[in-house]
Amino acid sequence: MDRIAQLTTRPAGREIAYDPAAAPSSLQVRAAQVLEDNWTGKSTVPSRSLYPHQWSWDSAFIAIGLRHVSPLRAQTELETLLAAQWADGRIPHIVFNPSVPLDAYFPSPDFWRSSTAGCAAGAPRTVQTSGIVQPPVHALAAWLVHLADPGLSRARGFLARAYPRLAAWHRYLLRRRDLGGGGLVSVVHPWEQGMDNSPCWDRPLSRVTPAPARSFRRADLDHGAPEDRPTDLDYGRYVRLAADYRDGGYADEPYREASGGSRQGDFAVEDPAFNALLIASEYALARIAHELGAAAAARQARAERLTAALVERLWEPAAGMFLCRDVRAGELIPERGVSGLIPLLLPTLPRDLAVTLVRTVCGPHFGLGGATRLVPSYDLLGEAFDPHRYWRGPAWFNTNWLLERGLRLHGERGRADALRKGMLHTAGASDFAEYVDPYTAQACGATGFGWTAALTLDLLHDRPAGDRNGVTAIKGGDRG
Repeated sequence: MDRIAQLTTRPAGREIAYDPAAAPSSLQVRAAQVLEDNWTGKSTVPSRSLYPHQWSWDSAFIAIGLRHVSPLRAQTELETLLAAQWADGRIPHIVFNPSVPLDAYFPSPDFWRSSTAGCAAGAPRTVQTSGIVQPPVHALAAWLVHLADPGLSRARGFLARAYPRLAAWHRYLLRRRDLGGGGLVSVVHPWEQGMDNSPCWDRPLSRVTPAPARSFRRADLDHGAPEDRPTDLDYGRYVRLAADYRDGGYADEPYREASGGSRQGDFAVEDPAFNALLIASEYALARIAHELGAAAAARQARAERLTAALVERLWEPAAGMFLCRDVRAGELIPERGVSGLIPLLLPTLPRDLAVTLVRTVCGPHFGLGGATRLVPSYDLLGEAFDPHRYWRGPAWFNTNWLLERGLRLHGERGRADALRKGMLHTAGASDFAEYVDPYTAQACGATGFGWTAALTLDLLHDRPAGDRNGVTAIKGGDRG
């Protein structure tokens, strides 16, 4: 039996919470092949050419798909990432592969200098990482990976080992990143939010003096069309923010003077998706605690408090969705990005807000079920909309996967089914593209992209009727 056949065949004698189809489909085999091709032995790269290292939230989404073909590899994916955690609790957004040449990706390890610049924050000495973070999807991923093979998970002590690290990660965010004082987490760099080039960042980024273009070389332009990538001006601002954060020892005190003339606090944003994913992972941590025989009520209560804070600080009735908050300016940013729809994932979101979000998703600004098959990353009617430029309009599979779960959670089964069908068709037709034109589904960015293939595998499997999202509160009778 070849490697792909092994990956797509159900192992005998295991309790599998999500059974694969009796005969693996062609799309399933193709998706599994992408993950096999991108596997390094310890983790999965998003793209062999464009992103040759391990990325934090990519690995979480990849593990969610990998659990269907190899629960052990899915556990290993998350364990490799967690092994690079800093002593202060942060999970870095990149874990660098030392066998990859330095010029293959920028910013490279010699830019971040994690083991020296991050010494005070407890950066690991044996592995090189970045110093910023990405959205906290990891506890949700760990719980879903456990459900794929509870027997294997318990035998290996997977959750018992992961739980303290995940708890420390959430502690870091809640204690060190509440820069606005309202209970929500702030990001200090657009790369932390994951939707790097969103027009939502244009206003706070305008305060940042860009690094000189001659001071860095963009490796991304070697693999992607320049007209689809961030501009040199925006990239210069990204580099300046990252360099200032590094030169301040990766400390999180806002508005502190840093080298280069700007201040670390020049970019501090409360983002709806980042916080919604933290809430979803708090619910997942409650389930993990319950599985381990620990108290879970406090985590559920925290998730509910965070949901209330999210509504209070980021909901904008006039927009019909959540908006980002510029912490330094003390105001909401009037741009409609897909991030503001992601809270649909939350189980205790007030019913009227969920109804409004569904209306917005399907309305003229995002067009689901009408103008678009997949939800775009930015407002179709916005002045900055571009159907091909990175996060300024194209549709991405991870955000659409989250919205499919949110629609299903809030009773929109027909819309969820249609979105699922559209995602599966687009994934196969685009060769598992990184992102696509929301109107034409034309492939953009890299093909053979890790999370596109992984989430395709997840969508090909039916979810248990009693827990379609994996984030609902514990009510007894948990599977496994």
